[in-house]
Amino acid sequence: MAKLSVNINKIATLRNSRGGNVPNLLKVAQDVQDFGAEGITIHPRPDERHIRYQDAYDLKSIVATEYNIEGNPIKQFMDLVLAIKPTQVTLVPDGENVLTSNAGWDTVKHQSYLQEVISEFKKEGIRTSIFIDTDSKLIEAAAKTGADRIELYTEDFASGFEKGNTEAIKPYTKAAVLAHDLGLGINAGHDLNLENIQFFKQNIPNLAEVSIGHALISESIYLGIQNVVNMYLHKLQS
Repeated sequence: MAKLSVNINKIATLRNSRGGNVPNLLKVAQDVQDFGAEGITIHPRPDERHIRYQDAYDLKSIVATEYNIEGNPIKQFMDLVLAIKPTQVTLVPDGENVLTSNAGWDTVKHQSYLQEVISEFKKEGIRTSIFIDTDSKLIEAAAKTGADRIELYTEDFASGFEKGNTEAIKPYTKAAVLAHDLGLGINAGHDLNLENIQFFKQNIPNLAEVSIGHALISESIYLGIQNVVNMYLHKLQS
């Protein structure tokens, strides 16, 4: 079975938009695990627009499942990960001003750089994963970096599936087979949701983990809002 790691960035976004500590990020992380999630993912960015670097430290004692920290391995990020020693670090080539992750690594061009970074994390016993597209050359190069896993960037699949194109899964299936043959574990994330996750899982052999945030939080708001509206109505009528 593939594990579900819940990305809680959007909880931090909501908290930061109002100030204060509502919703309480640490309580949400604890509750999500109590509800059965097998991991917590965060993606701190240099401007701390959602997850703050202090959040990453505070979550260390809260995450009893798998703790996955994503980000671009600039010095500040590397220092954070090496200090916390999460279960997994996922390397993502984000520019400082991007709204969300929108591309995987060019593991051919950046192979020596990634080897350096990954060796630092592996010395500390931190599992490493590389955010990557499905191109076979990139996956072959990723295997040479020393990474433990890749995380398939799934936006193209999700976009195609939404339009009824089930053929959009084929590059991902092929990539997963190649990665497994090269000794890499397989994670996946970006735009996976309740509509497409089952089909994705059924067509990706050896899928170890999915990291889902935006869709899961959005779906939680919608699927739970009727209950909360009725709770308010009940309070007002009593």
